[in-house]
Amino acid sequence: MNLPPTVTERAFERLAEIGAADQGQALRVAVEGGGCSGFQYEIALDAPKDDDLVLEGKGQKVIVDSISLPFLENAVIDFTQELIGARFVIENPNATSSCGCGTSFSM
Repeated sequence: MNLPPTVTERAFERLAEIGAADQGQALRVAVEGGGCSGFQYEIALDAPKDDDLVLEGKGQKVIVDSISLPFLENAVIDFTQELIGARFVIENPNATSSCGCGTSFSM
């Protein structure tokens, strides 16, 4: 069964901390060709568009465009904070390999 990505509470909480919804913005997660492994994630604040899948929680939104959606089936969008920095991360069960930085992957 193909399920849309899910978003963790921690990711929605971080969006609330930075006031994304207050600015009319949502976290856009997209997949583009390129990167050292073939595909790469693009993560940015953006306004929702008509063909976006909208995932909502804690008054915040995460959006995925229709072209990226098949690449993110069953993925988990999370936020992590470590000594080296804080960032949104994607745990993607469709990726067969990924690079060390975690922003590019292959299928």
